[in-house]
Amino acid sequence: MTIIAAADGSALGNPGPAGWAWYVDDSCWQAGGWPHGTNNQGELMAVLDLFRSTAHLPQEDLRILCDSQYVINCITKWMAGWKRKGWRKADGKPVLNVDLLKEIDQAIAGRKYTFEWVKGHAGHDLNEAADERARAVAFAYQQGTAAPVGPGFPGAAQKVPAGGAVPDAAAGAGGAATVAATRTAAPAAAARTAAPARLHAEPALFGESGLFGQADLFSELDDEIVSSGEVPAEDIVLGLERELLRPDVRADIGRRGVLLHPDFAEIGSSGRYWTRDAMLMALEEDPGEAIEVELLSADRLSENSMLLNYRSRSRAGASLRSSLWLLDRGQWRLRFHQGTPES
Repeated sequence: MTIIAAADGSALGNPGPAGWAWYVDDSCWQAGGWPHGTNNQGELMAVLDLFRSTAHLPQEDLRILCDSQYVINCITKWMAGWKRKGWRKADGKPVLNVDLLKEIDQAIAGRKYTFEWVKGHAGHDLNEAADERARAVAFAYQQGTAAPVGPGFPGAAQKVPAGGAVPDAAAGAGGAATVAATRTAAPAAAARTAAPARLHAEPALFGESGLFGQADLFSELDDEIVSSGEVPAEDIVLGLERELLRPDVRADIGRRGVLLHPDFAEIGSSGRYWTRDAMLMALEEDPGEAIEVELLSADRLSENSMLLNYRSRSRAGASLRSSLWLLDRGQWRLRFHQGTPES
């Protein structure tokens, strides 16, 4: 018998409230999370917990559906080499998320498994179910509400392993006790500063202040992913857009100057037309805050152009957005963006 499961992670703010989940069917799934974590940590934890939850069935093949090439490459391509080098990369730098990777290395010993990459937010039933549950946990941590943790895997040991899901009781408004989303032992790397608060309501970049609540491609992926040439252009462009929406990048005039095309323009959700110079100046004052993004499509219009369409959600509401990226002398750069509030 082959066990087929999807594993996914989510983070609001990156780092920020984070969730993970794996899903087989409605009667067999599990989820958890942390008050602060990254999307990649959530993706890794989902895989780790799936191996732990099926440890009582070592003879069964495990087929893991995953939309993170970072996770797949870490486990199937790079982990053995990192382990031989003392958990360091080819350039001698420490491997990111090493604690989770070491636990995965132990959990997969003697197991029969394969990974299959699936495109995220593309209507794949199992992937969508895992994503929905991971995001629900992240939102529960953000809002201090309860989130379901799932029934788990039939026959799995009831004992919670180190780093596994445990209930978290938190005091609610007015002193009432509420049970928040389940949590796992938060990775040390996740204890970082939250995104700065919004300074004014007028949109700064992409029609509103904010950034993607997902891990950016280049800070969370190791160097091998970029140098291997195996990453689809769609993933590279999406990673760059996520990078551009990080507060630290938006506050770095040098980096955002590289990411914005010389002819960049935007029509914001307020109807305002932004030039590149006006946008660079606005970002000096307001780097924005975290929002959640749902990717709708990433379309390669030509060899040198890419169109992203997505839905953003924040406290101000939801918006539909489009970004046009151009390949300019070997560098993908944002040429145009437009956002429209969703009624």
